[in-house]
Amino acid sequence: MMLGNRQPSEAEGNLLQDSGNSKPSLLVSGVIKMALRELSSLERFLGLKKPNKYSTQGGKKVPVLQNNNGPALIGLVTIASHLVHEAKRAELLGDSAEQRAVVQQWIEHRITRLDNCSKEEVKVILKELNQYLEDKVYLAGNIFTLADILMYYGIHHIVVELAILEKERYLNVTRWFDHIQHYPGIRHHLPPVVVLRNRVYPSGHH
Repeated sequence: MMLGNRQPSEAEGNLLQDSGNSKPSLLVSGVIKMALRELSSLERFLGLKKPNKYSTQGGKKVPVLQNNNGPALIGLVTIASHLVHEAKRAELLGDSAEQRAVVQQWIEHRITRLDNCSKEEVKVILKELNQYLEDKVYLAGNIFTLADILMYYGIHHIVVELAILEKERYLNVTRWFDHIQHYPGIRHHLPPVVVLRNRVYPSGHH
């Protein structure tokens, strides 16, 4: 499995790491907006009727949710998991101990490796993900989970920017991506990417 070398569990601490980007302030600002939009979309998917108000913390502006029932919740992973529990949708975290471990690994993979990765790293990530999805419908096997949601949000901008030949090269990723974006209630803040004849086109460019 591609996540055999497990990334550090303190995923939230790396959420807004600029990875040596030459324009860290712009990058941080973009990642903040992306994380907050993801949380808002996740709330709507889960059917949470009262939107939460989020703030940011520290120099890296990590998302923070003030919890009336306890201490503040910090980081995309922690907050997203809390929202799932709040909506009583625990199945989205996995139905078994093994599935829960897989879901957690993929979420950490998204935060620690996919977010802010370089162009060179993108190719490796897509190749590994394509191989992993060869015999799977979802990241945790045959069950749709929070890992699919957060990975879809995190990889959307990459899939849109890929050249046609690259998109054809990663057909398993394309299949999974299209499946997730058409899952009811998932795609709120992101534009659709249309898949035609094993090719992926940004909406309005096909």
